[in-house]
Amino acid sequence: MKKLSLLISAALISSSFTLVSLPSHAAIPLSLNGQTMPSLAPMLENVTPGVVLISVKGTHEVKQQVPDAFKFFFGNPRQNPSQERQFRGLGSGVIIDADEGYIVTNNHVIAEADEIIITLKDGRQLKAKKIGSDEDSDIALLQIDADDLQEVKFSDSDNLRVGDFAVAIGSPFGLGQTVTSGIVSALGRSGLNIENYEDFIQTDAAINSGNSGGALVNLNGELIGINTAILGPNGGNVGIGFAIPSNMVENLVNQIIEYGEIRRGVLGVSGRSVNSEIAKAMELKTTQGGFIEQVTPNSAASEAGIKAGDVITQVNGKKVKSFSELRGKIGSMGAGKIVKLTIIRADENPKVYSVKLKRADNGNIAAATIHPMLKGSELENDTNGQGVSVLKVEPNSPALLVGLEPGDVIVGINRHRTKNIAELRKSLKEQQGTFALNIVRGNRNLYLMAR
Repeated sequence: MKKLSLLISAALISSSFTLVSLPSHAAIPLSLNGQTMPSLAPMLENVTPGVVLISVKGTHEVKQQVPDAFKFFFGNPRQNPSQERQFRGLGSGVIIDADEGYIVTNNHVIAEADEIIITLKDGRQLKAKKIGSDEDSDIALLQIDADDLQEVKFSDSDNLRVGDFAVAIGSPFGLGQTVTSGIVSALGRSGLNIENYEDFIQTDAAINSGNSGGALVNLNGELIGINTAILGPNGGNVGIGFAIPSNMVENLVNQIIEYGEIRRGVLGVSGRSVNSEIAKAMELKTTQGGFIEQVTPNSAASEAGIKAGDVITQVNGKKVKSFSELRGKIGSMGAGKIVKLTIIRADENPKVYSVKLKRADNGNIAAATIHPMLKGSELENDTNGQGVSVLKVEPNSPALLVGLEPGDVIVGINRHRTKNIAELRKSLKEQQGTFALNIVRGNRNLYLMAR
């Protein structure tokens, strides 16, 4: 499991006990020897019920190292034998939708888990099901069925500034819910080789093992990031922790909910980060940004007029310092999204290009679990908005046994219409026992019974 770390600075007041200007519900003056001090308690009382403990157990395959001389006895002499071993793990999660019971966490927290148990702050324990995940950005979406949940609202992480106060909430070392505080130490951190798409918030709020998937919030109690990793010896806190920005999380989660998968948008360029050497050689007026070395023909970038030698300095009006940061931001945006890119070209003044991202064609998608009986099917929203198209059905899968075929369009459950994957998932959640899938197959309208 990846480990995390975040620290919270206690320096909210000066040595003269002057009250720091904080949101009204975040800093309630407390009396100390006739002087006032701020407190985060009121904000935390409202937010901490939205952060949960995640316990997982499952099995994974472990390769056994066998001397070459004995490999013949285990079948293929080129392969090492393997065996399954049970594992248990702990992490944290954040409730982002109280009505639907959606919980976001890190993919590495629940990867390969056969059972996922959510422990709420009030002590309730519930089984969770995995809705979808994205290994490359380390995000996963879970769902529980419970009443009286408290959600944590998203904040716009693009508005963060270095020096903003940050509060980390999670369950380190399985001790139970713990709160630490600090500041935003840096933005747009990348090149750490922690994940494939990196655009981290760096913080000094203390994060340790078990904080993975927990919340990083601002002083308004709004989610600014999902804690994901630490940088330190032996996985311990040294005041350098990283969180996935809330905007990236929200983009990816919305794709899972709406489409049932991650539909990663691609720009269609390759390049590297601008540095002083590149700036000097190319006579650039900037030493930061993403330098474009190559533009793929017929790509989104090509169709928008972006050329090799251009430097991308902003995405939707927000600065990008490196090519890795650019890749991280674009990689979390869905296919079909229109992005405003600020380009510097040779001696020209900066110009803004409008680019419609295309869908990644490398199969790098993360399928969502709509319902156990639909497992083994690849689904997408019908282009005409009339239902859910079945693209693929795997052999010997539950979806095949139900009777689904490639080319089918699911238009309803029982006699209720469902126009997209989000509506289909919601309708299936309400079903108990046997139900009927209303299918359009060619010119025929039929029902497939399932349970």
